[in-house]
Amino acid sequence: MTTTIEQNASPDAQKKVITTTILVAALGYFVDIYDLLLFLIVGKKSLVELYPQWADQPILIEKFQHLLDLQMLGMLIGGVLWGVIGDKKGRLAVLFGSIILYSVANLLNAFVTNMTSYEILRFIAGVGLAGELGAGITLVSELMDKNKRGIGTMIVASVGVFGAVVAGTISQFVSWQTCYIIGGLLGIALLFLRIGLFESKMFNKAHDANIPQGNFFMMFNKGERFARLLICVLVGLPLWFVVGLLVARAPEIAKILHVQGAIQQAYCIMAAYGGLVIGDFACGGLSQILRSRKKALLIFYGLCTFMMVTYLNLEAVTNTTFYVAIFLLGVSVGFWAVFVTNASEQFGTNLRATAATSVPNFVRGSLVPIAWCYSLVLGANNGDVIKSFYYLGGGVMLITLIALYFAKETFGRDLDFYEK
Repeated sequence: MTTTIEQNASPDAQKKVITTTILVAALGYFVDIYDLLLFLIVGKKSLVELYPQWADQPILIEKFQHLLDLQMLGMLIGGVLWGVIGDKKGRLAVLFGSIILYSVANLLNAFVTNMTSYEILRFIAGVGLAGELGAGITLVSELMDKNKRGIGTMIVASVGVFGAVVAGTISQFVSWQTCYIIGGLLGIALLFLRIGLFESKMFNKAHDANIPQGNFFMMFNKGERFARLLICVLVGLPLWFVVGLLVARAPEIAKILHVQGAIQQAYCIMAAYGGLVIGDFACGGLSQILRSRKKALLIFYGLCTFMMVTYLNLEAVTNTTFYVAIFLLGVSVGFWAVFVTNASEQFGTNLRATAATSVPNFVRGSLVPIAWCYSLVLGANNGDVIKSFYYLGGGVMLITLIALYFAKETFGRDLDFYEK
């Protein structure tokens, strides 16, 4: 039987349980982000070592994108799978199952010798990586006081995104194989810290009452509920537009803008995610001060728009200035914690893990259609990269602002309710 916090447990005991849960969830997301972003950092290098003839050839980018797409496909599937498991079997089932899957997959990534094995393992890793954040945020949200849970989820997300900075740093000193091994071993070590975690009382209450749990199709059988799901996804679009396009293609943008000095992909990711750490703390804190998720998101959307325009106008600056701009761009999209918390608060206990796990992975998966739209806009603008980013970025921000307008405010909401 799943362990839960006793109703009559002392305040100190409950505080200790909550603190431990936040710490373990934060470390889990740290490992998750380390493994998720590691492929972006070492993927091309690993492919060149496996297939030296691909170096400086268009096929290298093609194969790298193919593997990335497989990872994102795995995350889309995993987002639904783990969400359903989280609502049917419990939040802890996901915290254990997902980390085992992606840790083993990343360990084995260190020993790939061909594209076929790489393809299989990146897909499996994607499935595993999809469950960590949603389950952690759901568990923390359901354990904490309704007016303070934003602090807990802010800590989880802020510590988590720092994993990208660590991945970028480690990649500068060891081989790509060792990077994968470190990620896998970190995940396996974290399993021991998860022994003794407590399940959510809200989940067990719904489970004992035989409330229908984890039915993903319930997201689509009512127009109002589907609209809630869609809005939750749309308010997160700017993050992966910035990370997946503006930061991922920073070296290309730097050349077009005639930036002075070399621009390295690993440093771009480190700078952006270093900014995300600061941004998550700032946006989460702002949400608590304003007692509003929507107001905090709106302020950061304004900052994001300003930084996108600034970034795309850095003509002939030094590479140091360019990296600083990427860092500030990362700060401006540091609303991931508030975004995921908002998703978890929008849905009842019987669908909360499904929503909190699937929504962030749908946003990550949105990079595929966003990249496709970028290709169309680029073609329509005769290959003008900067102008195309302006048009696409403007469209993304407009869609996001409309979605935020229709989103329900959830700060301080009692989460002990069910979807019918």
